[in-house]
Formats: sequence, C-alpha cells, structure tokens
Amino acid sequence: MKKITVCSLFLVFLSMVAFANTGAQAPLVKVVRLDGVINPVAAELVGGAIREASKSNAEALVIMLDTPGGLDSSMRKIVKDILASPVPVVTYVAPSGARAASAGTFIFLASPVAAMAPGTNIGAAHPVGMGGANITGVMAEKVENDAAAFIRSLADRYGRNADWAEDAVRKSVSVSEEDAVKMHVADMAADNLSDLLGKLDGRRALTARGTVVLHTKNARVEYIEPGARLRILSVITDPNIAYVLMLLGVIGIFFELSNPGLILPGVIGGISLVLAFYAFSTLPVNYAGFLLIALGIIMFLAEIKIPSYGMLSVGGIISLLLGSLMLFNSSFPYMRISLWVLLPSVFIISGFFIILVRVGLKSRRYGHTTGSESLVGMMAEARTDIPAGGEGDVFLDGAHWRAVSDEYVKAGEKVRVLEVTGLRLKVVRH
Repeated sequence: MKKITVCSLFLVFLSMVAFANTGAQAPLVKVVRLDGVINPVAAELVGGAIREASKSNAEALVIMLDTPGGLDSSMRKIVKDILASPVPVVTYVAPSGARAASAGTFIFLASPVAAMAPGTNIGAAHPVGMGGANITGVMAEKVENDAAAFIRSLADRYGRNADWAEDAVRKSVSVSEEDAVKMHVADMAADNLSDLLGKLDGRRALTARGTVVLHTKNARVEYIEPGARLRILSVITDPNIAYVLMLLGVIGIFFELSNPGLILPGVIGGISLVLAFYAFSTLPVNYAGFLLIALGIIMFLAEIKIPSYGMLSVGGIISLLLGSLMLFNSSFPYMRISLWVLLPSVFIISGFFIILVRVGLKSRRYGHTTGSESLVGMMAEARTDIPAGGEGDVFLDGAHWRAVSDEYVKAGEKVRVLEVTGLRLKVVRH
C-alpha cells in the first residue's frame, strides 16, 4: 500500500513539473518585414504571414512597415487579410527613417494596434493614377470620395482620428510619430521591437474572433522570411529588371526567328517576355513607350533591306531611347527605370543591331560566298590558248577548269570569270 502511495505521489510530482514547464514557455510573436512598394508580391507575403501566425498560435503578428505606397488593389487585399485575421496584427512603422505613405497609411490604420518608431512619418494618402499622375474630372471625385470613406471607416473601427485620416486622403497631410500619437492616429510610439512588445503586454486588441488580451512580455520572436518564389517575384517586379527582361525577350525571339532550330534563344526569349509581362501587370506601363521600343527594333531590321544611308538606324536609336524613357511613366522614382540601367541598355541594343545591319549589308554587297557562284569575278590564268568562241584550260583556285571566251586568249594571260555553267567557265581577258 505504501509502495502504491509513493508511486502515485511521484507520478503527480512529474505531472506538476511537466505542467509547470509547459506553462512557463514564453509566448510567440511572429514578425514580417514589409519593405518597398505595395504590390501583389507584398500582398501575398502578408497573407501568408497571417496564416502562418494563426497556425503557430502566435500571440500577435508584427508587420514592420516601410513603404512609399503602391497599388490600390494590393493594399485592399492586405487590409482584408488584416481585418479577417484571428491573430492580432500590429503594424509597426520602423526602423527610424521609415514611412507609411499612401497605401501604407491604409494598412497602418486597418491594424488592431498601430505603432511607430522615432523618426518615422505617416500620411500623404491622396489617390493617384497607376503611373503616379493626378486623376482629374468626375473620376477623380469618385476615387477620392471612395478612398476617404474607406480610410475613415478603418480609423473609426479602432477609435482613431478619422478626421485626420480623411485629410490624409483629401489634402495629402502627413505627420511624424510624435504628432501621430498626440493626435490619436497611432496608438503608441516604441523605440524598438523589444520596447514595442513590452508596451503591448496586457493591451486589448480587436480581431476577427473578438477582443483578445495580448501577452507579449518576454515573448519569443520569430521572423517570417519570404520564400524563394516570392523573392524571385519581388526581383522581377523591379522596373529595371522588368525592362532588361523585355529586351532579352525581344533579342531571344529575334534570334530564334532568324535562325530556326537554335532552340536556346527562343526558350530564353520566351521565358523573359512572360516574366516581363507579369512585371508589367504590376507596374505603370505606358504602352506608347512599349510600341516605340518595338518600332525602333523594326527600323533596325528594315535597314538591312532598305538602303537609307543610316537614317533608319538613327531613327531606331531615337525611338528606342524615347520608348525606354516613356515605358514606365510615373512621378515616383521607384516606379521608373534608372538612367544607369536605361542608357547602357539602349547603347548595347543599338550597337548590337547596328553591327547586325552592317553584316547584312556587307553580305548583300558581296553576294554569295559559297558554291560555284562564288567564282564569278575571280581571276584565273590561261594554261592553253583559248580561241575566240572556242575552249581551253585555265587554272583557278588550285584546280584546272575548262573555259570558253568570246575573244582570243593566249596561254599565260590573266582572265576574269564572267559566269559559271556546270563545270565550264566563261572568261574574258583582264
């Protein structure tokens, strides 16, 4: 009986220790960095992070935000994911020097908890066109009213300053983190992530499953990194990369059509064009610029067939340059092609096609270089007398040939080949 009692007490003791160890495990907080333009890749990253945080039973998901803005469609997808998240989402504008501008303002105000690091700012959320240009007319009024109502509803949801939010859309106002806290735009300021987690502990947050209390003191922090697929897509959607991919695609397809059966140029060109068109779907593409680039390449190729004394090549260079400058027509620097990429690319492509044109013209000027036709115009030596209207022997290119001539040719004289008929040459004295 005593043995059974001792064993029972021992088992109870082990259970208590295991329970204590389980209970002592620090809460988990997931962190995802959202840097750069708000586009489909960013939307997919945030959506995946929310799902991962939910599966991990994390206390919260912290979005470290630094963005100049981006696409309205991608921003709205992120906002929907945040509002539907069962895990509290904390948007933290950080590090110092970061901003939550334009679309970033909507994401910030859609979050249950909104915090900012020192030296950051938020605002300037007036809607603009795809290329960064101002929208005008009745459409401008519609878009502005829609955006103002949307951002006001997000601010009201969490009791933040809805009047300022509307001004951010209608008047493009922007404030620092200190003023944002004073004006009840942001919930708090935090020096760093550790400071943020300390201030979040015990705070209530509204989620899709109701109001929850955050337990983030001494929490374990795990960063969510984008997978290889998202990293590749993020690189592709850079305007500079998209531009280079388009040029590679054009050259690859040109080589394949010029030399059917090479396969590799066609494969590389096709893949590059598909990737470029994917990137174009997320960028402010000006298709007039795209057509100018295509026109420039057509002019280069036309120079081979049409003797224009270089005018088509000059037109091709101008068209290619103007098209490249116009391809991404945006007032935002991050939506334009860098001149350090554009000018070398135009120079290289123009040089490539000009060399191709010169080779084509040279080939056309000298005619065939293989077969019996290549003998026309070559010099030979008569080895026997050739009577007028008769035949004789000539030595040409290391071989003896039968030759005819309309004039008398003495043995040893130099003759020039006029035409080739089978294995017989027609020659004339040189």
